[in-house]
Amino acid sequence: MAVQQVSPDGVEIGGRIRSARALRGISLRRLAADAGVSAGFISHLEHGRSGVSISTLRNIAQVLGMTIAELVDGEHSQGRGVLRREDRKKVQAEGGLTKYLLSATPLRNLEVYAGELLPGGSTGAEPYSHGHAQEMVICLKGSVEVTVGGQSYVLAEGDLVDLHSSVPHKLRNAGSSTAEVLWIISPPTPD
Repeated sequence: MAVQQVSPDGVEIGGRIRSARALRGISLRRLAADAGVSAGFISHLEHGRSGVSISTLRNIAQVLGMTIAELVDGEHSQGRGVLRREDRKKVQAEGGLTKYLLSATPLRNLEVYAGELLPGGSTGAEPYSHGHAQEMVICLKGSVEVTVGGQSYVLAEGDLVDLHSSVPHKLRNAGSSTAEVLWIISPPTPD
């Protein structure tokens, strides 16, 4: 079954594919190879000269880190827009830590959290690890002690530590006022 080239709002699926590919820096040839089709097919699709089957559209969407629905309706093609502070998803953890998810779900390429640590607050008594990703911890306000694989660093405002999420690590507010931290993790980790 081939998908119609034009969505209900009149915008071509091919144009959305081309925009998504450009936004992600994926070449036409790479998209074609990873989706299991020819570069000529992708070119024809992007220019509205070809229809596409559901299975091929699913493959293309997967390579682009999108869903078929996003390609068809285009609502999320430019990101989700503004996230107001009061609309952040909040996790109140033990130990004086409040963590806020900033990245859009479902998580695809990047996982971003903001956090507040009360004086003496921490991510827990024991270091933790998760997945196999690159993680950056940035101190936005106050000071935090970051322990990575047994080595400790005290970060002041504007300092960061870059680590592998598979290495056990933990954070602790090393100051006398609430500390603010930003976590950036790529790719997102499942646990």
